[in-house]
Amino acid sequence: MLKIVLISGKRKCGKDYISERLQKRLTNRAIIVRISEPIKSEWARKLQLDLSALLSDGPYKEQYRRDMIVWSDEVRNKDYGYFCRAAMEEVPLDQIAYVIVSDVRRKNDIKWFRETYGQNMVRTVRLTSRPETRQARGWTFTKGIDDVPSECDLDDYDSFDFVVPNEDENDQGFIDQLLDMLQLK
Repeated sequence: MLKIVLISGKRKCGKDYISERLQKRLTNRAIIVRISEPIKSEWARKLQLDLSALLSDGPYKEQYRRDMIVWSDEVRNKDYGYFCRAAMEEVPLDQIAYVIVSDVRRKNDIKWFRETYGQNMVRTVRLTSRPETRQARGWTFTKGIDDVPSECDLDDYDSFDFVVPNEDENDQGFIDQLLDMLQLK
């Protein structure tokens, strides 16, 4: 039975890192989906930007992040599921057991997945990290980015299936514990 795991958390809390480790442990049975990919693809096409640089975790993306957030919020105001639907469009749901969505940022993202795939198929994980840990990973608070809905909408969400601290990337048992909690083995 297909399970969809929605990973959320603040910038530099390890969403991509944990998603990639989960995928690796689940071998050929899992795929990572990023809601940000259709956002960045459309933004790059619209402004004729370097999509591969925009998809990376580097300074190029940071130049455009604020404007991209404003634009994507305008799209979401018209159709809250637009980017979730676009991200899932090419996923071969009949060929895999697990979808890991590595960048859930809004209550409406969770709402769309639960409405579309059902409560039983969707699991939510909120990764947390102390500000000091995030800073050690390269995070710096940026006004207009870290204080807007793309970072804060899930701060008061209290219906996560699991809230998991992610402080130490070298914790070998962390992925095993997460797989057990999610019942994904």
